[in-house]
Amino acid sequence: MPTDSPRDSFSRRYFLQAALATASATALPTGAQGLQGPAYEVTSWAGPVAGFALADSTGKTWRLADLSGRAVLLNFWASWCEPCRAEMPTLQQVADLYGPDKLLVLAINFKEPVARALRFAQSTGLSLPILLDADGQVARRWGVKVFPTTLLLDRRGRPQQRVQGEVDWTGSAAEKLIAGLLKS
Repeated sequence: MPTDSPRDSFSRRYFLQAALATASATALPTGAQGLQGPAYEVTSWAGPVAGFALADSTGKTWRLADLSGRAVLLNFWASWCEPCRAEMPTLQQVADLYGPDKLLVLAINFKEPVARALRFAQSTGLSLPILLDADGQVARRWGVKVFPTTLLLDRRGRPQQRVQGEVDWTGSAAEKLIAGLLKS
């Protein structure tokens, strides 16, 4: 007969998530420590760099090669993902704060009909570029398996960190990650 109460399993889950976030944060470059919590995990980038060409909701094509010269947050999301929906307003706020010439935030929608992605953007007042990964190939090439996932690219177009899970991008810990991108 199991002896675990729901409270016991929550405590273990919280402890394990916090331990994982702490371990991940200590392996990051200077300035990236401090972004940790039970809802997300930050890791240094270790995967391949996969180019992409994705159309946004206006028909403009965005290419990885064209993004050099500014820091970039590539946020993979879907409207059915509650953590994605909760995180999106803070991505918009940080994009507005820095401006697209300094920090470009691209919201890459995962495998949803264009109308659904646009409806979500309109209903939440998003003005971020919404790129459409209609078949999910870009997400797969970048190793995205958890939503939301945000990839942080420096001004040379090199991925530095991967953030899996919901983050408050207006918080001081996220500010440290962004500051690290702007310096490189």
